[in-house]
Amino acid sequence: RGKPRTRWRDYVSRLACITVKLTFRYPSKMAKRKVDTENRGFQTRWESEYMFTEVAGKPVCLLCGESVAVLKEYNLRRHYETKHADKNKNMDMEQRLQKAEELKRGLKSRQALFKKAKSQGQAAVKASFILAEEIAKSARPFTEGDFIKNCMIKVCDEVCPEKRQLFLNVSLSRNTIAERVVQLSINLKEQLVKKGKDFIAYSLAVDESADISDIAQLSIFIRGVDSSLSVTEELLALRPMHGTTTGHDLYEEVSRCVNEMELPWEKLVGLTTDGAPAMCGHRSGLVAKIREKMQEENATGELTAYHCIIHQEALCGKALKMEHVMSIITRAVNFIRAKGLNHRQFKVFLTELETEHGDLPYHTEVRWLSQGKVLQRCFELREEICLFLDSKGKDTTQLRDEMFLCEMAFLCDITSHLNTMNLQLQGRDRVISDMYSTVKAFKTKLTLWETQMRKENLSHFPSCQTMKEKLSTSAFPSAQFADKIGMLSADFRRRFADFEAQKNRFELLGNPFGVDVESSPPNLQMELIDLQCNDALRAKYAAVGAAEFARFLPDTMPQLRIQAAQTLSMFGSTYLSSEKFASTLCIYSSYREAKSSSNL
Repeated sequence: RGKPRTRWRDYVSRLACITVKLTFRYPSKMAKRKVDTENRGFQTRWESEYMFTEVAGKPVCLLCGESVAVLKEYNLRRHYETKHADKNKNMDMEQRLQKAEELKRGLKSRQALFKKAKSQGQAAVKASFILAEEIAKSARPFTEGDFIKNCMIKVCDEVCPEKRQLFLNVSLSRNTIAERVVQLSINLKEQLVKKGKDFIAYSLAVDESADISDIAQLSIFIRGVDSSLSVTEELLALRPMHGTTTGHDLYEEVSRCVNEMELPWEKLVGLTTDGAPAMCGHRSGLVAKIREKMQEENATGELTAYHCIIHQEALCGKALKMEHVMSIITRAVNFIRAKGLNHRQFKVFLTELETEHGDLPYHTEVRWLSQGKVLQRCFELREEICLFLDSKGKDTTQLRDEMFLCEMAFLCDITSHLNTMNLQLQGRDRVISDMYSTVKAFKTKLTLWETQMRKENLSHFPSCQTMKEKLSTSAFPSAQFADKIGMLSADFRRRFADFEAQKNRFELLGNPFGVDVESSPPNLQMELIDLQCNDALRAKYAAVGAAEFARFLPDTMPQLRIQAAQTLSMFGSTYLSSEKFASTLCIYSSYREAKSSSNL
């Protein structure tokens, strides 16, 4: 009994010693070999000896297509001897080389086929994105994708029928187009967020208008300037307002949008609105709410709020108080255009008289430029309009009255001047200092016209000059019209007083070499002196102009660069919002009223 127990104890003790020795010789945490650092390379002779080739840094068997994990000759030889030695043992070296080359050519052709299929698939997806972008830009329905695809396939059948499958692979279904547009929108938003992180100053333009389904659409545009003084002007958001549109509601949407874009409130410089009470209210308007928010965020800069220059220019035109003239003209135009028979007969009548114009345009109150076109056309066709209305039995006493004709001629000329200025203020990427210069020039013109009108000098009023030459009895009321011009000039000064307060800021950007240094802010005076005494920068200013010159300001003038960035970032008008709303009218039609706001 004791003997087996002794043997068992000896066996256990010997096993423990062996375990200790093994543990000492081969520790459990061995250093892992890094094969990538051993600089192993594929050798050409392995192609014929073991039927292997290198693909993307890995050895691949030409016979079965399997790859070996570690690039070692031993692994390749073991794979070949284990799986393929019996099949190729009777081939000599030349036959092996020939077979290896054949297998390599076959492998390359298969790889090329897969690459071609992959590239064709990528091209089809890219084409789908391109067409989705074009459909979105043109504000067409997403179902237009199917129509475009059918057209492409029909063209392909006639021009290149062998490539029909490539066109069939381009997915342009309604759901695909909607998905592509959403992906493009997300990508653009990500790019804008990335750009926004580099802004040193930015401004917002906010406008609210109701669409065809009576949903208020709040459009928010951003104009930002980065450290290189490059300007970015983009749509920040288009938000539907299904409930009320108070100043608090507008602020909540604008604030949410600014926070989503991760824009710092202290870099907000300007806010341009459409002048509605909900926007400009002193206590609860959008402007007041944003100023409160900037104070909460401890923003050091002051928010500059503007009423859209184009809106104010259109409102100034109402200071003439000549609605009675426009109402008489509108009634005559509506009589001719409202009924189809009258309209057709009037066009035939003009054709028979061989007049320069063949029709009359309509006037719409919200389309400011249409008033000038209607007035100009009616003045040129005043005789023909009276003859046609006489033939229809309508009273034309007012239309033939000399005083009325003089008023129509004056209103036609002054409206034409206002429309010319309006067009100069429109457009994308407009610098506010240039827009202020346009308004300033127009105010100077008004002063000149008032002086000339009192002297009966009608050089800049061609319609008035025509009427003065045709007057039979009464004299041309030049003094009355001079008073009208004076009223218009006074209204311009009143409405653009906030822009006049920023005159020095605009001049710093528009004409930095002509600014009075002594009247400039103290933090800019030293840099202004350096700038005005630099002949190279003066020559560059003359070459590139005021808008582009700011980008050439050296880094040694940081205060001037910041001042230029703040002015460049300001919106002068809500033209972009009006343009965007006009495009949404095409999207929201009676046939597409159910379009979701997310896809707008």
